[in-house]
Amino acid sequence: MKVKPLFDKVVVESLEMEEKTQSGFILPTASQEKQQMAKIIAVGPGGVIDGKEIVMQVKVGDKILYSKYAGSEFKVDGKELTIIRQSDILAVVED
Repeated sequence: MKVKPLFDKVVVESLEMEEKTQSGFILPTASQEKQQMAKIIAVGPGGVIDGKEIVMQVKVGDKILYSKYAGSEFKVDGKELTIIRQSDILAVVED
């Protein structure tokens, strides 16, 4: 199944979280924080939203950092996906 976001929405898939601390302690799943780094898998077309022209600044494949409580989470074909607004993206991570 393919997810195609509308307007200024972006579909992201969280990147793997570290299960160990730097000192080597293994963290149980319940104590791990929600990951805020993700990979973009789909981008909406932008357009006029609330009277303002929105041009998409990100593209599929970008790694991003986004606001902690942003977006809505969905499960599609067994994958955990989050749909967020472009304005909730804080930065693009470059390798």
